[in-house]
Amino acid sequence: MEPLTSPPPIRRLSTDDPEPVTEALPPVADGNGNAPRANGFTAAKRSIKAPQFSIRRMEIDRVSVHYADRAAVKEVSLPVRQGEVLSLIGPSGCGKTTLLRSLNRLTELTTSARLTGRILLDDIDIAAIEPTLLRRRVTMVFQQPNPFPMSVFDNIAYVLREQGSRRARKKTLEPAVHSALDRAGLFEEVKDNLDHPALKLSGGQQQRLCIARALAAEPEVLLLDEPCSALDPKSTQVIEDLIVRLRDDVAVVIVTHNLQQAYRIADHVAFMYLGDLVEYNSATALFGNPREQRTKEYVSGAFG
Repeated sequence: MEPLTSPPPIRRLSTDDPEPVTEALPPVADGNGNAPRANGFTAAKRSIKAPQFSIRRMEIDRVSVHYADRAAVKEVSLPVRQGEVLSLIGPSGCGKTTLLRSLNRLTELTTSARLTGRILLDDIDIAAIEPTLLRRRVTMVFQQPNPFPMSVFDNIAYVLREQGSRRARKKTLEPAVHSALDRAGLFEEVKDNLDHPALKLSGGQQQRLCIARALAAEPEVLLLDEPCSALDPKSTQVIEDLIVRLRDDVAVVIVTHNLQQAYRIADHVAFMYLGDLVEYNSATALFGNPREQRTKEYVSGAFG
């Protein structure tokens, strides 16, 4: 298919609190490419509130990424919007993580990488933004939780202190630390143990701490690279609910191999294959009535 040369129209919704949207789960394969079971694999329904609004934050414009002579991403164009969750799906090696890492210039840390095309943040080419500043505005949470070997409080305070010119006192930082933990849905669980080592938290709590640490920088865009792959089902559900809540405050882009997860939490889905953007559509349309044959085969579990 031809790559998108401009983002689809921005969807603006009422600021009134809408009723939850409930949709039947389409017959998609599970995260390992297995054919679907009759009752789905974790939930038979998708029930989330529609986003309150949608604002374009980033625009990916005909982006290609090469590692030496190998093309990992080929002329991909996509919008990234606050108020929505964008999920990148596709088999391993299809370029989705490379594209994700390109959004805050992590790809360029690989010496053989070369990017062409443009990535805009609030209409400014990210190539013109100092990398450290960019990575505060477009923050990344990785597949494996990676809390710093310090207290829960200091994991968040570290980001806040880095932003200031002087080392702020703990009492001064408390409101911002508490706020970041609260936004990540973790404060009530750790409020009595803020001085305890972060590495003693459970895996799901560690991942939410990493999300809180990312949110402390007040980013416009939150990048998530397989954030639930190392977590148990209960922790995965907590993270998924958190992602859906966060989309009104920050644009969210998630890479996931779990197709039913993409269906549950994403507003729009981009299916990539061998570096190409094969199809981009709403989650309901892409999983329920894909336009492209390769998409249909992938979501039905024919390959993966």
